[in-house]
Amino acid sequence: MLRNFKQIQQPRTFIRGLATAADAASIPNRVHGGLKDQDRIFQNVYGTYGHDLKSAQKMGDWYKTKEIILKGDKWIIDEMKKSGLRGRGGAGFPSGLKWSFMNPPGWEKNPGPRYLVVNADEGEPGTCKDREIIRKDPHKLVEGCLLAGRAMNATAAYIYIRGEFYNETVVLQNAINEAYKAGLIGKNACGSGYDFDVYIHRGMGAYICGEETALIESIEGKAGKPRLKPPFPAGVGLFGRPTTVANVESVSVAPTILRRGGDWFASFGRERNAGTKLFCISGHVNEPCTVEEEMSIPLKELLEKHCGGIKGGWDNLLGVIPGGSSVPIMPKETCDNVLMDYDALRDVGSGLGTAAVIVLNKQTDIIRAIQRFSHFYKHESCGQCTPCREGTTWLQRMMDRFYTGQATEREIDMIFELTKEIEGHTICALGDAAAWPVQGLIKSFRPVMVDRIKEFQAKHGGESVEYGGWVDGGKIKDGVVVDNPLPSGHH
Repeated sequence: MLRNFKQIQQPRTFIRGLATAADAASIPNRVHGGLKDQDRIFQNVYGTYGHDLKSAQKMGDWYKTKEIILKGDKWIIDEMKKSGLRGRGGAGFPSGLKWSFMNPPGWEKNPGPRYLVVNADEGEPGTCKDREIIRKDPHKLVEGCLLAGRAMNATAAYIYIRGEFYNETVVLQNAINEAYKAGLIGKNACGSGYDFDVYIHRGMGAYICGEETALIESIEGKAGKPRLKPPFPAGVGLFGRPTTVANVESVSVAPTILRRGGDWFASFGRERNAGTKLFCISGHVNEPCTVEEEMSIPLKELLEKHCGGIKGGWDNLLGVIPGGSSVPIMPKETCDNVLMDYDALRDVGSGLGTAAVIVLNKQTDIIRAIQRFSHFYKHESCGQCTPCREGTTWLQRMMDRFYTGQATEREIDMIFELTKEIEGHTICALGDAAAWPVQGLIKSFRPVMVDRIKEFQAKHGGESVEYGGWVDGGKIKDGVVVDNPLPSGHH
């Protein structure tokens, strides 16, 4: 991180123009950030213009789409690979490579429908970017479905949208209807000879349906529970046919990348962390917002420039959760210098995730915050994997006790060991998502947990607390706990 800190201190010695070539190679120590308006992909993220077809065309959507389609699947995938785009849904897998899995040698010998599935479930707490795209820039998503579908030789796209997003669904369906009426999608899309349909599927609002195979199961009318892999969706996916599941933002940026070139997109951000990104910032900042910025922007600059700083000033910052509730929290000393990209955040023990930046100042009860996350993940576990089903329940119960201080110091190590038994032992990543917030709490705020335990003991006359939160005199009578306070998660 010292190397990154030195980069932050370098003066800005260049001026970015429109559709610039890759300056990352020519100026290796340049500072990232300060994205210019002409380089923003989502021009309407604040709702300045309309979201109808004519407004979208004025902003550059559906421009030369037919020419891009006619260039063929290989050209589109090569351009996406060149752009360096990594999936914006949280995993960060290279998008061009993922799309290419749909076209293995001899794929033409498997006739029948092929699908693009777009994940608009957006259930990660703190994340509010995909809904902004759908509200304000729906045609970017519809056009992105068409071009991504062409890259994969898909026949249709299913947009799986969270059921609670009623208004967003209406806006998106109107955009799809406009595109059909204008001949942009459907039979002979854009006059290219390529047939492509777009459908909306409303989900029931389960967090687990953000996992690609659980999402597929839900569309098929089954319970949203993840499938074992292999087979992977690119081989056997929706309705047993080749399928790729992609995030709304990943698909929506594709048309602009293909129009302006992969090299243009790759000119933003550090190596392996290319492009622009929607950051959704909430919590204890003066102006919460969703903003598009360059990847690798320093976190401090992001918060100071776009959010008016921390409530109470930068020195009042306690910590930041940089990628939605599932990634570990970073303490203030880390936030001072860290860059907002996949590799920099991984190096400090956290992650970019969905770039949902949750800011916590020193007025926050950090144990209470993580306890609420534990309740969420326990509630959202599908129960299919024993480590997750049982582990999230125990995490929730233990965090309830840590919140009140009704625990022992040795139980801090026990709950950390419990998270390690959950992490990496489940079909999908929900187990990891439940484990990481608790690990981040212990790593960065263990003294706060110890002080809470001591406060509980002092409040109760110094009486000792045993494992499981048992106090002196606590017992079970007729199957009921008596003379032993039981913490509740909803105070």
